[in-house]
Amino acid sequence: MCSLLKLFTVRGKINVGFSPRSVLWIPANATNMNTTRHSPFFYGWVIIAVGMITGMLVYGARHSFSVFFPEILDEFGWSRGSTALMMSINVFIYGLMAPVAGTLGGRWKPKIMMPAGVILLALALIGCSFAHRLWHFYLFFGVVVPVGTALCGWPIISPALMNWFATRRGLVLGLGQMGGGFSFVYGLMAEYLIRQLGWRSAYLALAVILIAILLPLHHFVFHYHPKSKGLKAYGSEDPETEKAVKDRVISRNWTMPQMLHTYQLWLLVLSYFLFWGISCFMVLSHQIKYAEDAGYSSMFAVSVFALYGVAMLVGQFSGVMSDRIGREKTMALSSVTAVVGLLSLIAVRDTSQPWLLYVYAIGFGYGAGLFSAVISAGTADMFYGKHFGTASGILLTGMGMGGCVGPWLGGYLYDISGSYDIAFMLCMVCVALAFFSFWIAAPRNADKLHARFLKKHPEKNPL
Repeated sequence: MCSLLKLFTVRGKINVGFSPRSVLWIPANATNMNTTRHSPFFYGWVIIAVGMITGMLVYGARHSFSVFFPEILDEFGWSRGSTALMMSINVFIYGLMAPVAGTLGGRWKPKIMMPAGVILLALALIGCSFAHRLWHFYLFFGVVVPVGTALCGWPIISPALMNWFATRRGLVLGLGQMGGGFSFVYGLMAEYLIRQLGWRSAYLALAVILIAILLPLHHFVFHYHPKSKGLKAYGSEDPETEKAVKDRVISRNWTMPQMLHTYQLWLLVLSYFLFWGISCFMVLSHQIKYAEDAGYSSMFAVSVFALYGVAMLVGQFSGVMSDRIGREKTMALSSVTAVVGLLSLIAVRDTSQPWLLYVYAIGFGYGAGLFSAVISAGTADMFYGKHFGTASGILLTGMGMGGCVGPWLGGYLYDISGSYDIAFMLCMVCVALAFFSFWIAAPRNADKLHARFLKKHPEKNPL
């Protein structure tokens, strides 16, 4: 009996959490255990689920661009470079808005921001359905869509997950980002709607889906911080224990100027700029049209796009391995698989070897998903604290700057050369440089970075 008590008690407290790491504590001398208000289920898992659904629908609106891209080209006959520019503007504006949204999320009320973002995003999609000029798409898809996305997307979800989970952040961020992977699978829904309703009505249908699903979730279910439900973060303990003190040290109490003066932050920004901003968005904007040019049907091309999303989901979930083998080694795996995928994509010339597209979708999708999970976890290792939402937003700004170039550059290189070969080779170079940038930033040395921070600012040391 005594041994059983030891399993469930720590320093006079009884653990009744959902798992050994979901810590909801009740004093051991409580006289009536039935009066506790704690649930054996940790609500943070609900927040992860909301984040996944949000990511699928919100980013599905953006990532379905490559599904709408051939339809818009066929109707209006614009050049690929000028048409793809609307995606470049979208990612650029999103990058500018992300740190703003991250900062507002920590200071304002996300329960107001997120529904407002959903409504704005839905209105922008409705605007796209009535567009007849190129500048209409630049305005609605290029400007308004990313503003709505930032207000209800990852810049708010990421710090919320960090608020709810003090441990296992590689796993948590990987799960949370799986919504981004589902957003590519969601492209199948967009393709189906286009075939049934036409591309204009498909935009309207996507707007209705956003409003019907996300508004109730964000208003009634989502909570930015566990305090709003009277809970503590998953994995946190009583402040008097040694682990709690360690957690407080690990929590980086950076001010904004101090964080902005670290070269590590800007190397992470550069890594995001190269991998996702230029490489991923260049390929994703043109992959369906590229497959159609090789002779494949639009439905087959979209199915490859969906397979990319599934592989990305697996990659994001695999982010948990970085908790065990390290962020840098996991990032190396991400880069290798992404390059293998791109090599397979360049080898596609006709419909005789469809397996090359499968290798591309699996390799590049897995690498992209793994990258997203690892770079978020690495950023949390070094900069989690009061301004983590802003730090995450700054990384997305780097992605936005690269995304401003990637989709347009891919279309421009095609327009002048008649091929995507140069564009995709450039993507491989960007993937390699992104890995080296992350390696030099070195999340593995996060404790040393924080030690130097405490040496310069001893008043921040909780010990």
